[in-house]
Amino acid sequence: MNFTTILTLLVSSMLIYAAPLIFTSIGGTFSERGGIVNVGLEGIMVIGAFSGIVFNLTFADSLGAWTPWIACLVAGLVGLLFSLIHAVATINFRADHVVSGTVLNLIAPSLAVFLCKVLYDHGQTDTITQSFGRFSFPILKDIPFLGRIFFNNTSLPAYVAIAVAFLSWFIIFKTRFGLRLRSVGEHPQAADTLGINVYAMRYYGVMISGFLGGVGGAIYAQSISNNFAVTTIAGPGFIALAAMIFGRWNPIGAMLSSLFFGLSQSLAIVGGSIPGLSAVPSVYLQIAPYVLTILVLAIFFGKAVAPKADGINYIKSK
Repeated sequence: MNFTTILTLLVSSMLIYAAPLIFTSIGGTFSERGGIVNVGLEGIMVIGAFSGIVFNLTFADSLGAWTPWIACLVAGLVGLLFSLIHAVATINFRADHVVSGTVLNLIAPSLAVFLCKVLYDHGQTDTITQSFGRFSFPILKDIPFLGRIFFNNTSLPAYVAIAVAFLSWFIIFKTRFGLRLRSVGEHPQAADTLGINVYAMRYYGVMISGFLGGVGGAIYAQSISNNFAVTTIAGPGFIALAAMIFGRWNPIGAMLSSLFFGLSQSLAIVGGSIPGLSAVPSVYLQIAPYVLTILVLAIFFGKAVAPKADGINYIKSK
């Protein structure tokens, strides 16, 4: 196996695993830029994965190749509705953000498995027939060397996710909406005196995180597992949270961090085919993403500066 083949294998696998992390970590960025800590990304991904697979199984015959894409939008809307639990709890009832997010993580798998048993009479869904699969970009795939590595037989959702990362950066840092969102995450009292509705902006941040987290879950289920079970989403939501912190609450930073974590996840799958890694026991490659997540949080969490009002409930009268 030559160097180009190894690089192609790594990049294509990295993009597949990074795509759901990019969407979810960007969602977390919107929420925390508005001042709401969202550790419930894992639960939102679970609900997104479940609803995306159910929609795919139901409408695959009529929608054909468009099914996975429309399923992602549906999963995003379901994730948005599910995230409203977190928004109401933290914004209106001023609950602790971590506790509320943990509740989402506990509710989602149980609810999804219960609905699986109601709909399919067992604890997991059938395997979908319409998945994302691999995509080759016309013309670009013919570019010498780079075309084979980045644009041939690769993940189209990953490139959509990268585009969303740059769009999200522009929205957060270059638009009036983004300025208002950042202001309520830094100093909500000052934002309120300027006529900004702090509660509404925080709702928007959480709802965007719910939508993007739901999309991330649906992409994961439709490109990696191809069905839904209780173990389908087991950790990527927390990895996305780490990617957001590692990326310093910046959509582009979160995207780059997600690519890094996606690479670590892909090694567990393709590591056996790569010279030098084939001798490493597979169990070490499988735990590598989680070990890296712990190390990144331990090393960078103290150095990363979150929005000043992140996790602090706002009371208008004070």
